[in-house]
Order: sequence, then structure tokens, then C-alpha cells
Amino acid sequence: MFNILKTEGYARRGVFETPHGAIQTPFFMNVATCGAIKGAVSALDLKELQCQVQLCNTYHLHLRPGDEVVKELGGIRKFTRWDGPVLTDSGGFQVFSLAKLRKIKEEGVYFNSHIDGRRIFMGPEESMRIQSNLGSTIAMAFDECIENPSPYKYTKQSVERTARWLGRCKAELDRLNSLESTINREQMLFGINQGGTYDDLRLEHMKAISELDLSGYAIGGLAVGEPAEVMYHIIDIVAEQMPSDKPRYLMGVGTPVNILEAVHRGIDMFDCVMPTRNARHGQIFTKQGIRNIKNAKYALDTLPLDEDCDCPVCSHFDRAYIHHLFKGGEMLGMRLSVMHNLYFYNNMLAEIRDALDKGVFEAYYKNGVERFGGRI
Repeated sequence: MFNILKTEGYARRGVFETPHGAIQTPFFMNVATCGAIKGAVSALDLKELQCQVQLCNTYHLHLRPGDEVVKELGGIRKFTRWDGPVLTDSGGFQVFSLAKLRKIKEEGVYFNSHIDGRRIFMGPEESMRIQSNLGSTIAMAFDECIENPSPYKYTKQSVERTARWLGRCKAELDRLNSLESTINREQMLFGINQGGTYDDLRLEHMKAISELDLSGYAIGGLAVGEPAEVMYHIIDIVAEQMPSDKPRYLMGVGTPVNILEAVHRGIDMFDCVMPTRNARHGQIFTKQGIRNIKNAKYALDTLPLDEDCDCPVCSHFDRAYIHHLFKGGEMLGMRLSVMHNLYFYNNMLAEIRDALDKGVFEAYYKNGVERFGGRI
């Protein structure tokens, strides 16, 4: 399912074959939390923005409109009109970040909905059943995402429980994939490495879950408050223990520089709400650095958001107009900015793949780290 075509240092260039199409790696997944990109961007728009994979949220879709509703309507791909691969996260992160009241037990987590307060239970089997109803290409294992830092003793207990939950996820998904009524009977399962910022726990957990021979493996629980240097260190040590013949996914990360650093360390898959969330507040990612389009200096600026960008926004609109849209509170300003930022991320990954194909990734990496993170 995963073929590595070329390497440069630890960076990998590959192709990930899925039931819903081949994915060129490394790649960025566009986050459609509730089945839509925030900022009024549809699945049809994503084709223009070089998107390969859409990511949807198990927790949110379970609450609204309900995963059984989505199944009745043909699954998440038919529901959203996105015909490519879809990854659904397990709901674990949202349970632990959004639920104000929760109780963790061996069987799973009891919590209150952040929407209406109703009592809900979710465990490994429930998460797999929800994701099976959604019919995504890739299902993520149900795990506990702890805060950084957390006490060593609690982190160890959490990691051991997450490992047991993974075994239950695999057994349940195997069962679901055997049923005639299942939308996607080739649904793949990714395991998630946890362990906070403790080297030994991270390595022990990675070794344990790699023995299950899953379709791919993710590093979770990072970019949640720890310094970037700590995150890079965890990636360094964990990536060495991840199966080399399976895709490696760094969850919820991050800035363009974070992604470059992670590719440099052997990571293949990324997702983050940053390009869309920041765009809705006027923060634009460009090859010259980060631009705040709300600044007064753009009121008469007739250049595109990024002079080196050929996205649909930069091809037709200028800074002055988008600046005006934000000042006037027009939704179009957010939409155009979100479209540009998503294109920037997807195009950056395309350029990374091209650099790896040509054997010049190291030069691209050094230039990007120097330029992409600065403020204009």
C-alpha cells in the first residue's frame, strides 16, 4: 500500500495506495471538521487548491448530524461531495479538549456533549463503529491525548491503556469490515503513538503498537504547548522506531516551518487547522513570510497576496480588495484568505515532493525554514 520512491537524508518521497485513490507523499490534509472547511470552502473548491485528502472529525459528526445519518446518506464522501481519500480522527482529542466533565475508565470515556450537555460514552468500539458508518478511507484509533506536561506515573498508565484500546480498535474494525452492510469494507486503521514528552514511554509505546502491523502510524499529543525543540526531539526518537514501510503521520502540526522540520525527520502526513483558522483572522502565509492583510498599509496595495503564488485568489484579486473585505466584515474576505492559505500549504508540499524527486530537498528545506516563518 505504501511505496517509497526516493529518500534524501531522512526525508521520504512516496505513493500511498488507498481504496479511494493514490496519495503522493508527503502531503497535507485539509481539515473539514464537520464535513466542511471553515470559511465557506466546499469540497469542489478543494480540487482547485491541490488538496489530496480531506480530514473530518468523528466526534463532531457523531453529535451532528449523527454518523448513522451520514451512513444513510451514503457515507462521508457522498455527503460532502469529496470523491478522494478521507481520514477521520477518532474523536479522542475532542473528548479530552472540549468535554468539560469527563470520566476515563478502562471501557472508555464518559463525557458531556459540548453542544447540549447530554451524557455520552465513547470507547474504542464506539469510535470504530462511528468511523465505519462515516465510511472514511482511514480510521484513527481511539486514544487518550494528555496534556503536556503530565506526571510520569499518569502518562505511563494512560499509554498502557491506549495500547489496550488499540487492540480493541483493531478487533472491532476487522469485524466491521467483514459485514455486508459496511460502506467501506477496506477501511484502514492507523495507530497513534502517545507518551507525552517522556522518551522511554514514547519508545516503548511505539514498539508495542508497531507489532500490530497496521496500515499506518501517527505521532499524537504534540504541538499542545511544549517548545518546538521538544517536539522535534520526540519526532527524532519516535520516527526511528516507526515501521519504515508504513506512512508516518504527525497529528495537528502545524506551521510551514514545523512541516518542513518534520519532513526533514521522515514524516509523510500532516494536518492542521492553522491555515484556515489564521486566514479567517487575516493572517496570510506567503513565500516571503506571514502577512497580516488587515494592516492599513495594504489599503492601496494592488499586488496579489503572494507575488510568487498562482492560486485562484492571487490570480484574480489584490491585497487592497481583500483588506477592504476584512474591514467591511464581508465573508468573502475570509473565504478568499482561506483558499489562498490552503493552496499555500498544499503547494508547499507539492514543492517538497518535487524537490525530493530532483534531489534538492535540503536546499528547499533550508530556504523555507529561513523565509516561511518570518513576519512581513
